Amino acid sequence: MPQIFKIGSYWVFFGSNENQPLEPIHVHISSGGPNPNATKVWITKSGKCLLCHNRSKIPSVALKNIMRIIEARSGEIVEKWISYFGEIRYFC
Repeated sequence: MPQIFKIGSYWVFFGSNENQPLEPIHVHISSGGPNPNATKVWITKSGKCLLCHNRSKIPSVALKNIMRIIEARSGEIVEKWISYFGEIRYFC
């Protein structure tokens, strides 16, 4: 699973298999490394974040701060998504 970056103990990463057709751009977040119960966040065309689910139960204050960092770095995330998957779709 490609790691995008770390925020403290939290990993922000892509899944290596995002289905066919390719799911809209999103990242997974988990503490200590990738795992199947990671939190999922959609990235919108405007670079904002939408929480899909918080399966890894990241505390709300921490998740809010992580999502702000993801929004600030959304351009980098989009570039890495296209580089890894070769195409991009948006949830909204």
